[in-house]
Amino acid sequence: MKSSLAILLWATSPEAPHLCATPFFNAAVAAALDIEVEIYFTSQSVKLLEKGVAQALPTGPRERMTVYDFMLHAAENGVRFYACSHALEEYELALADLIPQVTGMAGAATYVSRCMDESWSTLVY
Repeated sequence: MKSSLAILLWATSPEAPHLCATPFFNAAVAAALDIEVEIYFTSQSVKLLEKGVAQALPTGPRERMTVYDFMLHAAENGVRFYACSHALEEYELALADLIPQVTGMAGAATYVSRCMDESWSTLVY
């Protein structure tokens, strides 16, 4: 059984908050099963890391939970969040602009190395 999971957020964005909960829910479940989990925020998904953005996004019409609630649950279970440096530059964001749950920056090379490693599984949202 593989012991690690790398999740790439590519099409997940603040413009479609109803699609944002699933990656974080799956990440939290995997982490609760003692699987090492990393989430890579690329393209527009990096905007979810900006302070205040995910907190303002309900995940459904009943508005019971925000995207940030799902992100926080994942982080509390040990999931690590990595922002793509290119995406940060593209959207004019600095590390200081991001939520405290962000572990750091990592990009394509790190994610591709996870894809090629036999002990890692990968998901793309």
